[in-house]
Amino acid sequence: MTEVAVDVLRRVRATRYVEPLREGGSLPGLVEADDLGTYVVKFRGAGQGLKALVAEVVVGELARRLGIRVPEQVVIELDPDIGRREPDREVQDLLLASPGPNLGVDFLPRSLGYDGISWRPDAATAGRVLWLDALTVNVDRSWRNPNLLVWHGELWAIDHGAALLFQHTWPAAAEFARRPYPLDDHALWPFRRAMSAADASLAPRVTDGLLSDVIALVPDEWLPAAERPRYVEYLSARVAASATWLPEERP
Repeated sequence: MTEVAVDVLRRVRATRYVEPLREGGSLPGLVEADDLGTYVVKFRGAGQGLKALVAEVVVGELARRLGIRVPEQVVIELDPDIGRREPDREVQDLLLASPGPNLGVDFLPRSLGYDGISWRPDAATAGRVLWLDALTVNVDRSWRNPNLLVWHGELWAIDHGAALLFQHTWPAAAEFARRPYPLDDHALWPFRRAMSAADASLAPRVTDGLLSDVIALVPDEWLPAAERPRYVEYLSARVAASATWLPEERP
């Protein structure tokens, strides 16, 4: 099942490009693979680049290990010939710019976008998602684009490419550790009072060993080995400084 933690991301091969998903700026696409699965594919040739794929894997797999539901992630190999058969020029250019390993996220059929009205998660579940987003400084979970799905009566978190902002500028680790998080715009803001309980439960589990295991899942083609210890350093520092970015206990 999609909740099970893995030691390595499965590798599959794309067999057919189905259609573009134009909700996001990176133009992900629905793709069928040789394992008979269907995946939402984030392409390495998109404008956000490889660091967005690194963030997707690191944050998504950290979420899985902390008990937050996320769809299975795979490395999906793309043959340029698939792109040459696409009539849409924008899609064709993207596929031709993305040969080799891309990121596939298991497609959840008939899932619904979270709107906070027709269905609401329990406070503990929402608090864990909020806490993880604050830890990783995920700036893409607002009401404009919640990136949350409801599937089989459960909340699923998707799209973590906008997290790990430190990897774009590498500020001082201590500066990143204390960076405030803009909770007021978060789609799960009504559940903010559950973050303290989430911190007490989750922070002790985010050890250097766990972070190293998660970062090891990023394909070598996307992240050089020499850069990986810095991710552990920055995320460990932020976990240790959680008291500085947890919201005040207020109504």
